[in-house]
Amino acid sequence: MKYTLQGYRREDGSFGLRNKVLIIPSVHCANKCVEKIAKNNPDSVYITHQHGCSQLDYDAEQTKKVLAGHGTNPNVYGILIVGLGCEVVQAHDLAKRIKEQTPYKEVHSLVIQEEGGNAPTITKGSSIVKSMLENASKVPKSSGDFSDLILGTECGGSDAFSGLSANPALGALSDFVIEQGGAVILAETTELIGAEHLLAKRAVNKEVERRVYEVINGFENLVLQSNADIRGANPSPGNIKGGLSSIEEKSLGCIYKAGTKPLVDVKEYADKITSKGLTLMNTPGNDIEQLSGMVAGGCNICVFTTGRGTPTGSPITPTIKLSSNTATFLKMQDCIDINAGDILEGRSLQEKREELVDFIIRLGEGELTKAEINEQNDFSIWRLATTC
Repeated sequence: MKYTLQGYRREDGSFGLRNKVLIIPSVHCANKCVEKIAKNNPDSVYITHQHGCSQLDYDAEQTKKVLAGHGTNPNVYGILIVGLGCEVVQAHDLAKRIKEQTPYKEVHSLVIQEEGGNAPTITKGSSIVKSMLENASKVPKSSGDFSDLILGTECGGSDAFSGLSANPALGALSDFVIEQGGAVILAETTELIGAEHLLAKRAVNKEVERRVYEVINGFENLVLQSNADIRGANPSPGNIKGGLSSIEEKSLGCIYKAGTKPLVDVKEYADKITSKGLTLMNTPGNDIEQLSGMVAGGCNICVFTTGRGTPTGSPITPTIKLSSNTATFLKMQDCIDINAGDILEGRSLQEKREELVDFIIRLGEGELTKAEINEQNDFSIWRLATTC
C-alpha cells in the first residue's frame, strides 16, 4: 500500500515537504544583516553561524558544503546569500555552487562591502526576499509518497528508556520508509562506538562493511589520540542522570533507530544521500551539528528521539520530537510532538509507527511540528580544525 504525501516536486525529481525562502550568511560578519532581512520578511527563514572566515581549506570546504547543502535541499524554494566581501567563503561563489547543483532555483547573493554598508544591503535584500516569497506562494503542491523521503534519524538527551521505546519506534518507521522505497540516514558516529559490529553485519558488501569500521574506529581513535576522556561528553551528564552508564550502553540503544534493513552506503558529513535504503553518515553526536549535516545531505524529514527533552529543530526540515517516556512528554509539551512512553505501558511498535506515518502525512498537508511553531532555526557546522 502506498501512502500519499503532499509537497513540492522539484525539477530534478526531488520532493520537499516545505517551500522555504532561506537567507544564509556566507560569513559570521553578515549575521546581523541576515537577521534584519528576515525580520522584514517574517515568512522567510534564516540561519546564522560562526564560520566563513580565517578557515583552513578543508574547514572552509566543510562550511561551503553545509551551507550549499541547505540551499539545495528540496524543502527550499529560493535562497539569498549575504556576505561581507573579504571572507574565505565568498557569497557569490556559494550562490554559483547552489545554482550549478539546482539550476531551477532562485538564487541571489549580496555583498555588504559592494552594496555600501548594512543599511543598503538590508533594503535590497528585503526586496529580493519579498519577491521570492511572492513567487514561492504561486508554486502549486504536488503529490508524492514515502519513496520521496530522506528520513533523518536522531536522538538527543537520551535516557535509559530511549533504547526501549522511542528508538525502536523510530526503527519501525525507518523500516517502513525503506519498504516504501525511501531513504534513511543513521548518523551520530560517536554514539555507535561499541555497536559497530552489529551495524557492519548488515552491510550489503565488504566495502560498506569496511567503511563502517573505518569511520567508527576512526572517531574513537581521534578521541584517544587527543588524550581526552569521552566520558562526561558522551554519555553527557544528562544521559548519565537519565540512567545510561556508558557509551556502549548508549550505542546499543542508539542503533535501534536504524531498524533492521541492510546498510547500503556510508557517507561523509553533509555528503548528498544518493542511495535508497539505509545510509550511515559520519557525523558527531552533537545534536545540531548532526542535524545540519543530515539536512545538507538532503534530509527532507527528521524524527528526533529524546528522553530528557529538547527543543531542537531545523530552519527548513520538519523535525518531529518523539519522547521515550510519558513524564518528559507531559513536562515539555511545547517541544515534543509524540509520546513513545506508552510503549512501556503496552502499546505496540506497529501502532506507534502508524502514528508517526499519520503525522508525516499531516505535515505534508500543512500541519507544523512543535519545533516549527517555536521557530527553532538551529544550525551548526562540525568544525574540523582551528581558525587561522
